[in-house]
Amino acid sequence: MSETKDLRRLVIKTFHIEEVTVGEKNEVSVDGWMKIDPYSLNEIVEKEPAIHSVKIELIPPYDHERFTNTIMDVIPISTKVLGEIGEGITHTLTGVCAILTGVDVNGIQTAEFGSSEGILKEQVKFGRAGTPEVSDYIISVDVTFEAGQGQERSGVTAAHRVCDMLLQQLRDQMKMFQGSRCTERHEYHDIVRTGKKRVLIIKQVAGQGAMYDTHLFAKEPSGVEGGRSIIDMGNMPVIVTPNEYRDGIIRSMQ
Repeated sequence: MSETKDLRRLVIKTFHIEEVTVGEKNEVSVDGWMKIDPYSLNEIVEKEPAIHSVKIELIPPYDHERFTNTIMDVIPISTKVLGEIGEGITHTLTGVCAILTGVDVNGIQTAEFGSSEGILKEQVKFGRAGTPEVSDYIISVDVTFEAGQGQERSGVTAAHRVCDMLLQQLRDQMKMFQGSRCTERHEYHDIVRTGKKRVLIIKQVAGQGAMYDTHLFAKEPSGVEGGRSIIDMGNMPVIVTPNEYRDGIIRSMQ
């Protein structure tokens, strides 16, 4: 007789954002609106020697016939309300995401081999797992690096860190959302069935150095603060649970 053990429970509550506009500060409401201050990172950037400037721009739904610099990441906006990544309660937004892009002051794209600059609709497969819907708002965080810093691990990490500071301002407000007002609620369990076959999925991630890295175990889903570099962990195999993976424990740091 096999025995079923429920190891941990993860509840993800989604809140749909209907409208994103420019405002005097970064705000998000459970009522479905968001405001973004395009100048909110200026003082932070002054403390980052690898970064020359950051441009924050709102891209409306369906408005994708526009140029983009190399895409470093597409970032969902999620936060832990209870527990750690992989368990407890997570609040996440739908209808909006962030895209981090980069180029240096000399026009060199942030890439080691193969860049993704070009027309946005040609560089992103919309509506796939990990990409925005065509109907989503996009918070574009476009980083201009100092010369050569777009090819350095430290420079690219700084860009992710700066972008994460903007998103954390939204996350802190999302923690206060009344859970009963969520648009959707999804519940997931990490279950072990003794006597049954064990399934292991292998995921290969970037860790070759230069400006390619992967972080795990941040404090927030798809976050940066508190994350550990796969390079600093010796590029050794790391085991994560299904719910940790689902909850955003891995962050691409290209």
